[in-house]
Amino acid sequence: MFLDHIPISSIPGIKSSPVVELKIEDRVKDAIHSLYEKNVSGAPIADVVDPDTIIGRFSDRYVGYINLAGMILWALEECEKALMQTRGTDGEENGKSSMFTMLEDNPQIGQTKVGELAKSYLWDPFFPVHLDDTLFHVLLLLSNHHRLQVVPVIERSNFQGIGFVTQNAVIQLLLQSSGLEWFDSIADKALSEFRFGNEERVDLVYGDRSLAEALHILRESRIGVVAVVNRENKKVIGCIRNSDVYLLLENNEILGDRKRLTAEEFIHTETAKENSDGTCERDLGALFAAGALQLRNNFLPKMDSPVTTKKSNTLKQAMKDLAETKGCFCFLVNEPQQPAGLLTLRDVIIQFAPPCIDSNIHGGGFFESALEQTGCQVKNGTVICDH
Repeated sequence: MFLDHIPISSIPGIKSSPVVELKIEDRVKDAIHSLYEKNVSGAPIADVVDPDTIIGRFSDRYVGYINLAGMILWALEECEKALMQTRGTDGEENGKSSMFTMLEDNPQIGQTKVGELAKSYLWDPFFPVHLDDTLFHVLLLLSNHHRLQVVPVIERSNFQGIGFVTQNAVIQLLLQSSGLEWFDSIADKALSEFRFGNEERVDLVYGDRSLAEALHILRESRIGVVAVVNRENKKVIGCIRNSDVYLLLENNEILGDRKRLTAEEFIHTETAKENSDGTCERDLGALFAAGALQLRNNFLPKMDSPVTTKKSNTLKQAMKDLAETKGCFCFLVNEPQQPAGLLTLRDVIIQFAPPCIDSNIHGGGFFESALEQTGCQVKNGTVICDH
């Protein structure tokens, strides 16, 4: 298979910056502060390992991956529950309080160990690859049951995390095959010819509803995005993503006023991206997409300018739009620009990761171990699941 001849080491920017780790014993307040200060959106969670113990597999060191937005939304909801218990449903916190002040005032929440958040399903599984593995391995992991957002890259010698392969980086690499028959036979089809997992489901909130309500919907969303729509004509006017949640840490007024501030008002609060120029960054291709997951990312689409597409467009055009904007999704809209579905990077990647695996490809120890943990195995070149 062509994709099994593209090593991960050929992706620019894999080792562009150090990987920030969290430990299973870290407290939520400290973990949020650490990721925020280091400007990263997520981190692998390292278990406490006896240094005298010989590490035999990647799972001996890392136990999961967590994103900052998930921790913030969890902590915010838990603080609101605590506030209601002490002051009743009409209770209001100090409008000038920061997230860190809220966590200090609620030590039972702020002092919660990161390891305990696994009970709230905030962790993503940790299935890494090595530099000498291939893009095919990444495709299999990103398109399988695991719903990974990123694939960590670790050194074989010391099992230390050195970078990430993002879904967007994979899309950019796939687009380099434009013009080849195997790629165009899939990518030149209209979106209407595909059946996507979230094709008819969009989490949405009306623009006149409160930011607090929108954040609650976002917390419940499996996709990590909420469409903001106009109540009168139901048109998409913006979106609120997991990647926007850090603004609650940047602006205490937004945090304190979230029950009065509307979703529409919130999507117009961004200022940092107004003068940004993505030309240089786009020219570098997968460099930034595969490197550190920056928290403050001026190259993402603004909240009030989400990526949209129609089902009559081709899959290739949608891929190009996502690659150019560094977006993680695009809304499928009808003629009146009303949301009719959602196309995610994972939906796209699945189209290029066939369920049948060539019998020559075993994936190495990391892939066999990943399959074992999900109750799957490879038999005669096909992935067989026990559930």
